[in-house]
Amino acid sequence: QENPDKKEAYLHRLVDIQLEMHEKSCPMLGKLKDKMNRKISMTDLSATARYDLHTRLESMPKHNKLCHGDFNPSNVIISENDTAYILDWSHATQGNASADAARTYLLFWLNGDIDGAKKYLNLFCDKSNTAIQYVQKWMPIVAASQLVKGNEKEREFLHSWINVVDYE
Repeated sequence: QENPDKKEAYLHRLVDIQLEMHEKSCPMLGKLKDKMNRKISMTDLSATARYDLHTRLESMPKHNKLCHGDFNPSNVIISENDTAYILDWSHATQGNASADAARTYLLFWLNGDIDGAKKYLNLFCDKSNTAIQYVQKWMPIVAASQLVKGNEKEREFLHSWINVVDYE
């Protein structure tokens, strides 16, 4: 916010920090899929929507990368000597890095930074060599898992993301 002209550079740095984090593994951490399954079960969505989301989640590839679960610019501090520190590890799990990226994208949207969200997602996909469609497949799942803690305005927005579930 203090240096809007540096936003692009900051986004590059943010994605680099996230990708470096995703290279780590923490085998004792809980599994991302387990956490998301629990949260989807706790929503007020219809049984049919919950079933579709659980099925979609189970079909996603299983990974064991370190996922922050709340990775956004406010949880990264850069020291004076340019060392990056990631804060707020309370949502950390092991799982699919693309799910973590989908959550970061969602957090940009919920913060009202749609342009930043789009730039972030493009950078993440370019730098990680991940198809944007693959990250997008996580969006309804991530939105549903976010429903349990969203306020009323956020919940309406999250429902719009959940409604893009493909019925196969």
